[in-house]
Formats: sequence, C-alpha cells, structure tokens
Amino acid sequence: MKFIANSSLLLKQLQHISGVINTNTVLPILEDFLFEIEKNKLTVVATDLETVMRVQLDIEAKDAGKVCIPARILMDSLKNIGDQPLTFTIDKNFAIEITSDNGKYKVMGENPDNFPKEPGADDTTSFSMTASALLTAINKTIFATSNDDLRPAMTGVFFELDKKGMQCVATDAHRLVRYKRTDVKCPKTDSFIVPRKPLNLVKAAIPVSEEEVTLSYNSNHLFIRYGTTQMSCRLIDARFPDYKVVIPAENPYHLTVNTADFQSALRRVSIFSNKSTNQVALNISGSELQLAAQDVDFSFEGNERMKCQYSGEDLVIAFNAKFLIEMLGAADSDEVNLELSTPTKAGLLKPRDKSDNEELLMLVMPLMLNQ
Repeated sequence: MKFIANSSLLLKQLQHISGVINTNTVLPILEDFLFEIEKNKLTVVATDLETVMRVQLDIEAKDAGKVCIPARILMDSLKNIGDQPLTFTIDKNFAIEITSDNGKYKVMGENPDNFPKEPGADDTTSFSMTASALLTAINKTIFATSNDDLRPAMTGVFFELDKKGMQCVATDAHRLVRYKRTDVKCPKTDSFIVPRKPLNLVKAAIPVSEEEVTLSYNSNHLFIRYGTTQMSCRLIDARFPDYKVVIPAENPYHLTVNTADFQSALRRVSIFSNKSTNQVALNISGSELQLAAQDVDFSFEGNERMKCQYSGEDLVIAFNAKFLIEMLGAADSDEVNLELSTPTKAGLLKPRDKSDNEELLMLVMPLMLNQ
C-alpha cells in the first residue's frame, strides 16, 4: 500500500485530533493513529476509548487500506519536515517507510484490526448551530466544571434542550454558570452531560465561524460533525444536581462596576490573599468599592479602592478572587452587575451588555469573612 500526502496539511489535521491520545494508555494501540485510505481520501482516527476523533484530507493513492501508526514519532517527524509531499509505503507486516525530498524514515506500524471500534450512531436525535455559538457556549461554561471525580455529574457541562432553545450549565458547588441561547432550535426537550475533555478538544479543533456544526446524541454518546472533522464521546451517566433551587430569586442590592478595572484590581489584591482560599473582601458603600486581602501567616496585606455604582445597604462580603476573575473573563461586557443580598448568600454576576439571543448568569458562593 502506498500514498502521497502533503506534510503540512497532514500535520495540521493530526494536531486537531492528537489531544485525544492519553500519555499513559491502558492499551499500546491507543498511542497510535488509525490511517484509513480509500479513493484518494485519507481518514485519520484517534481514540482513548471514551472519545473518538476523526479528520479527513485529500491524498494521492492507487489502492485502499488501513494501518496504525505510532502518534508521537509521526507528529515529531512532521513538525521537523518542511512543507513538501511525503510518500508513505506500507508493507504486509505494517512496516512504514516515509520518503521525503531528501530522506527516508522507517517506523513500525500495527495491525489496524486491533484498533478499537467506534460507537455506532444509532437512534440519534440531531440539531445544528453555528460553530461560533457552540464555542461560545463551551467557553462560557467549561471553566466552572468540577475536578471532583467522586461527583461525576459536575465534571461535565449539562446541556438542556427544548424547542425554544438550548442552555448549558456547569457547577463545582462553589459557583455556577448558566448560558442560554434562543437561536438554536432543538427537536425535543432533552438533556445530557458532556465530559470536559471532549469539549476542550472541540474548542481546539473547530475554528470560530458561522458555518454549521451538527450535534447528534443518543442515550450514551454525543456525535459532533463539522466539515471534515468528526468527534464522538461517551456521555456522563449521572444525574445533574437541581441547580435551579440555588439561584436566588431576588437579590436586592445591585453593584455595577467596570469589568476590566474590577478584574485588574482583583488580580493585584489577590496576590496578598491566603493561597488556599484566595479570599478577597468587598466593602461596598455609596459609590466606592474597597477590596481587601490578607494572609495572616505571612503578614501579607493588600487594599485597593475603586469607583462603582451601588444601590443597597452598606455591605462587606468575601469571595474567592480566582472564581471572580474567571467569571469576569467570561462576561464579555464593558460593565457587569453584581446582585447581592447578605454576606452569607450567593451573589449573581451578569454582563451589562448582551445580545438578543443569549443570556449569561453566573452565581458565586461567598466565603466566611475573616474576623
């Protein structure tokens, strides 16, 4: 079997899917790419048993066939070979010879029959949205997922679908993000939880564009198709917590601040906070917001003040600065509203500017004030 592929195009496509491959795999063949050649088309597949990604590119080939090629050595060699056509020759024992303009490289492949089979896309429900809408939904929620494997439902993003739109929710029990879109029409009311890893892979593989992405799902898997890139992943089989009960119906105190200024002040002041809690206290009175952090163990202290618009009683409330900084990064608005009630109740962070078809709500739990 023999085929010719452009080194730069091949490397670019492999980089889209190489993130699937884990460094310490349970099966040696999971460290390989599966190459499938048919009618001048090359399909490359990578999997970690939970997630499968495949890309397609045009090549020159006379015959069809399959081979597994070790991913790391192939990627490393392609990164160091200039933009040129490469000839791949594979013998019946799966030994691969790669010929470039001025070199020959040999690598031992593996039998493609040992490569894990992909899940079948049976009995699926499909809907579509633009690539930019999907990437926005992922970017605005994924940072709030949990790392706690003992609570698997929280380690992914919860997709809720109905005919009026789609909403994505993520929480780690300390904060919660809900992102709604009304310009995505789903065929029926449904919900599923997508793990964090495949969503990060989608972010890396799909460019921001107005082109369509097709999402299909069944009870066990989600399938995403964009152009020549396809991904399937196993859904998290767990029940997502009833997040609606923790969102306060009415927080009477309203604070409005400049997003960039607030984020910068938090970054500076949090340097002096306790490293385990990242606690920054907000002292709000009138049109002034004071930020204070301290680490008693090292006698560190940081204070800043900034202008704000505030309606409500004077309030001192403390938050994890790292959480607030990440939320402000997702706000995508010149100003944000922080809706508060008491020092022990959750605060709601909402961007001031929003488009007609999307809505972002972020909730953060306060910390006990250091007395």
